[in-house]
Amino acid sequence: MKKIIFCTGLFLLFAWVFNTPVSFGQNKKADTVQIKTSAVCGMCKDRIEGCLAFEKGVKTATLDVDTKVATVIYNPARTSPEKLRQTVSKTGYDADTVPANPAAYAKLPACCKKDAPKH
Repeated sequence: MKKIIFCTGLFLLFAWVFNTPVSFGQNKKADTVQIKTSAVCGMCKDRIEGCLAFEKGVKTATLDVDTKVATVIYNPARTSPEKLRQTVSKTGYDADTVPANPAAYAKLPACCKKDAPKH
């Protein structure tokens, strides 16, 4: 009996420490958000998709360079559309109504800036 109580307590402790929900096979909910960006090229695509991939809760992030829209599938329990927009902004790009972080924008290559000459 002591062993069962000990093991149960240990399991609950690990679940709490690692903040892992005990779902027993239930699907985790996922939401989708589309964010209009100021991306202009393939390097922008790589940069934005890369920064979003490291955001907690993001399952996938894909940017269409032609439409400049990033489609992000995420876990709403771990992140929010506003956090995702802030992540894009901190990378140097506009994200819907959130302007690009000026310091990050200044560090972008010339071809990735909004006012870059079109080739």
